[in-house]
Amino acid sequence: MALPALTPSQRAEALEKAKAVRKERADLMTQLKAGTLPLTDLLARDDTVVGKLRVRRVLESLPGIGTVRAGQLLADLGISERRRVQGLGANQHARLLALFPPGE
Repeated sequence: MALPALTPSQRAEALEKAKAVRKERADLMTQLKAGTLPLTDLLARDDTVVGKLRVRRVLESLPGIGTVRAGQLLADLGISERRRVQGLGANQHARLLALFPPGE
């Protein structure tokens, strides 16, 4: 399927929108890393900004978890490396929240 032809103004508008979404995701990851945003709050959001994040990236943004540990957690939870937050099943979501309770 070919991409639609965009006028220069439509293209500029789409680029600005994409830039704003990337900035919001980066801010969320920074807050998660700093510990000011709990994982439960992040996963409770039901929008495309959070929904399109990869679960691995979210885990890597948690304090004290790096790339190796995030990979181990995904394997233990039975979550694919390429899974996005919006694609988590109910059981995967519950197991993920059980590992990181809100009080921590």
